[in-house]
Amino acid sequence: MSLRILHSVGKILIAVIAMAASAVRADIKLPAIFSDHMVLQRAAAVPIWGWADPGEEVTVSIADQTQVAKADSSGKWSVRLDNLSAVNPVTLTVKGHNSIVVQDVLVGEVWLASGQSNMQLPVNDAMNAREEKAAARFPQIRMFTVVHHAATTAQTNCEGEWVICSPETVGRFSAAGYFFARDLHQKLKAPVGVINASWGATPIETWTCLDRMAGRPEFAPVFRPWDAKMSVPFDEAKAEAQYQHALAAWKTNSEALKAAGKPAPWEPQKQVPPRLDKNYPGNDFNGMIAPIIGYAIRGAIWYQGENNAQSEFPQLYATQLQLLIQDWRQRWGEGDFPFAWVQLPNFQVKNPAEAARNKWAVVREGMLRSLSVTNTGMAITIDIGNPNYIHPANKQGVGHRLALWALAKVYGENIPYSGPLPAGQNINGDKIIVSFKHADGGLVAKGGELKGFAIAGADHQWVPAAAHIEGDQVIVSSPEVKSPVAVRYAWADNPVCNLYNGAGLPASPFRTDDRE
Repeated sequence: MSLRILHSVGKILIAVIAMAASAVRADIKLPAIFSDHMVLQRAAAVPIWGWADPGEEVTVSIADQTQVAKADSSGKWSVRLDNLSAVNPVTLTVKGHNSIVVQDVLVGEVWLASGQSNMQLPVNDAMNAREEKAAARFPQIRMFTVVHHAATTAQTNCEGEWVICSPETVGRFSAAGYFFARDLHQKLKAPVGVINASWGATPIETWTCLDRMAGRPEFAPVFRPWDAKMSVPFDEAKAEAQYQHALAAWKTNSEALKAAGKPAPWEPQKQVPPRLDKNYPGNDFNGMIAPIIGYAIRGAIWYQGENNAQSEFPQLYATQLQLLIQDWRQRWGEGDFPFAWVQLPNFQVKNPAEAARNKWAVVREGMLRSLSVTNTGMAITIDIGNPNYIHPANKQGVGHRLALWALAKVYGENIPYSGPLPAGQNINGDKIIVSFKHADGGLVAKGGELKGFAIAGADHQWVPAAAHIEGDQVIVSSPEVKSPVAVRYAWADNPVCNLYNGAGLPASPFRTDDRE
């Protein structure tokens, strides 16, 4: 064979090898949350990340800036954009050996909304849904709903898409998240994006990283029932039969409720092995929070607690909520970002034995105590629940009260943002004087005589008390208690109470004792 032929064959072989190498190269990829119609946080150094071949150079361009990164040995790359203040909309372009173009990107305010069913509940099931949907012409409000996914290890990606708010789409939005975003959008005149990572009937421990709870003695009550479940072999056939039976009953019940114009219950979920359950500690964090950690947000709103109010350890809620806040903040690495929650509304527990334990009140107390964490807030909703339905329809009030806190504490508006909160008690003979902060315009007994207070002496026998307002204080007494030691207000799952401030916001339930 001549040298010329050998040379030609060599060139062909080199070309074939090059083509083969090119064919196996992986395309650069972005997480689902970086997609068309997304909202990026303004006035912040915004991280953008994805995957490529190890060592591949990736160029990220948006508005008037370009950043370059090189994929590490695992294929992960990331850049951090300079503070964004672009004219909307803009396009995000990511280039390696292939290109990704993300269209219709807005720069504005981004909030994470998480929790259980009352955060998940859609506008379709909210109060005045038809009118709200017809009026929902806000193309600068967008929502990314994380598809439900429980996982035993932290995931790097999730499913979901950014959806533009319109009368045709808003019905599927989280109602609490949407009404919160609408208030912000109308007041700030800026785009608002909400990342909705919520799932009905879930406890707080599934939204917290497992590693932060495992091995800590205070969390033993959380793991004990799961250990018991996992000690019994899982019967898949039995689980399937139970699911089919529950599904058939749900379909029949849903049709009847819809015909009566009432909201349908949540569709039953198929039982899975305990370690894979959506409620197992850490599983929803792994599947729905871990994939979005790092996405630039202004803050988070949280509506959860009903599940824990039905557990055997409601007194643990303050510890759990404070741990979740601390953990999320550390993982985002953006300091103490704003975090606000919805205090549980009024609800009538039907079982007398359960009602006697006042577990909803205990969880509310855990939420009140968690205001000790810096840069946090609480929407008090003790007056806008539904005693007979665990999913109250008035999500407008919920979103509005969350937005009041955000507008005041995050965006600097000089407005009242909280109902009255207890600020200490002073015992004076047979009376207890309770002081309040956030009296804004003066304390008010809405609808007449002040209701909802109880008083007790050293024997801890609680009796209804007379109460009246003097300035920013409430004077509480009862002829049955000559030497009082403690006061409770609205201390029940579904209390009768009517203390407000001058801004029309209700007072938080509380107690000045800690007796179980």
